[in-house]
Amino acid sequence: MADTLMGLHKDVTCRECGHPYRVGISTGMSDQTSGVPEGLDIVRSVCPLCRYEMDVRRDRAFSGDRVLVNKFVYHFKEPRRWDVAVFKYPQGAKTNFIKRLVGLPNETIRIHRGDLFVQGPDEDDFTIARRPPEKIRVMLHPIHDTEHLPAALLERGWPSRWQPETNSPGWQVDDDLRAFSNDGSSDQESWLRYHHLPPSQRTWNAADRGMPLDQYQKPELISDYCAYNSGTSDDHYRQRQEEIAERRRNGLPTPIDLEETKGPGLHWVGDLAVSCVLDARGGQGDVILELVEGGRRMRCRIDVATGRAELSIVGDEFRREAATAVSGPGTYELMFANIDDQLLLWVNGKVVAFDEPTTYAPLGNTTPELADLAPVGIASRGADIHVSQLKVLRDIYYIAVGPSQNVPMPPCDYRYPSALFEGSYSASNVRSFLSTPAIWPEAFSDRNMREAVFPLREDQFLMLGDNSPQSKDSRMWTEEEYFVDRELLIGKALFVYWPHSWDKIWIGEEESIPFPFFPNFKQMRFVR
Repeated sequence: MADTLMGLHKDVTCRECGHPYRVGISTGMSDQTSGVPEGLDIVRSVCPLCRYEMDVRRDRAFSGDRVLVNKFVYHFKEPRRWDVAVFKYPQGAKTNFIKRLVGLPNETIRIHRGDLFVQGPDEDDFTIARRPPEKIRVMLHPIHDTEHLPAALLERGWPSRWQPETNSPGWQVDDDLRAFSNDGSSDQESWLRYHHLPPSQRTWNAADRGMPLDQYQKPELISDYCAYNSGTSDDHYRQRQEEIAERRRNGLPTPIDLEETKGPGLHWVGDLAVSCVLDARGGQGDVILELVEGGRRMRCRIDVATGRAELSIVGDEFRREAATAVSGPGTYELMFANIDDQLLLWVNGKVVAFDEPTTYAPLGNTTPELADLAPVGIASRGADIHVSQLKVLRDIYYIAVGPSQNVPMPPCDYRYPSALFEGSYSASNVRSFLSTPAIWPEAFSDRNMREAVFPLREDQFLMLGDNSPQSKDSRMWTEEEYFVDRELLIGKALFVYWPHSWDKIWIGEEESIPFPFFPNFKQMRFVR
């Protein structure tokens, strides 16, 4: 259920960009133990932002979250879609599982292209299953954060992922590349654009060796890469090092795929969000946030003077309007999201209510285009603004495997993956796929994209984990019993009352005092 709930894991802080993240440890044992069998400890992990691989063997393994469960709620209320539910494992009733409830009795659930679709008992068609805003926010994965930049690469000339468009006047980039300003001198839209250019292991190797960086690395599609799954076990790492040593003894070059333990995710994710802190220094003009999915441009335009916001889809009649908390000069926290075929805007942490529902009909944009290599933009039209704390985030991607299928390893949505990845899921092959537009029309065609369909009967529920590539959920159970009967439901997860203890009290950012079992108050939270 990572990152919603943690199993056995390590808390890691990237030594290059400072981003804190968690990496899971798969042992086949209970998540409530902190012991790790020999050879299964995670010794390497990869940062999801700057993709730096570092040694984490000295980092401590922590047990999973302990959760408060309401065991009475389902006796009085029907379970709701998106609940995080605790239940008895259908194939071993002594084992408790915790997953997200996504399918209700008498429905048929379809997994396709990363999304969930629902067909009710009296319905002829499937419709996309949309999550409420509070669920969406906690299920987003960070892709880029200007507060966590790889200084070692930037000092050697690695480009900022945020770049002003050609012929977009007025943009100034701060020296540390963390913030951007526009003086609002142009009455035309002046765009700042995010290019998805995560460093490869080849880039980091060149930096470590003092060699020139690969300035010609191509931008990629945003994928379902997950930091929690980025760990390399001690056994696997030793095998890799032995193979590298053997090649060197024989005078053979080391393929980059031996040096890069974890490649990018296999699937394009088009459902994205962008957040920033906007400092409106003047009282006029427009600020525009843009997200691209399959070449279609979704926009949120905010009038700085009045705070009026307009949602639109370029080339479509879709228009929605609302008043927001933006009102002239001031500092505002903005988030704009395109998730589950709906557009959402938050201002200062509160979701904005528009004059009509912000859902939209399917646009047919199921194949990425060139614009998806730079899928996020911010524009000023006559607005004097300073933009900082820019974050790009992606939605989770549900992989369409099911009990009736032969599950490929690693699990993937492509019916003919060998044709896309040249017979190997190596990091370089996956990167080539994600950065080569000529491949995409066939790769993302209906002929090549799998779907998984799960019919449910009375008192049957479907359960999926938030960590789709690794989750042992309904998709991975038997063809005859992929559901959870009502009688196996235990309750609804409410609150993480005991995340792992740090066993110390922090004094400032670097000093601490030993204090065994001191509560980790920061990670205590409601389960969304």
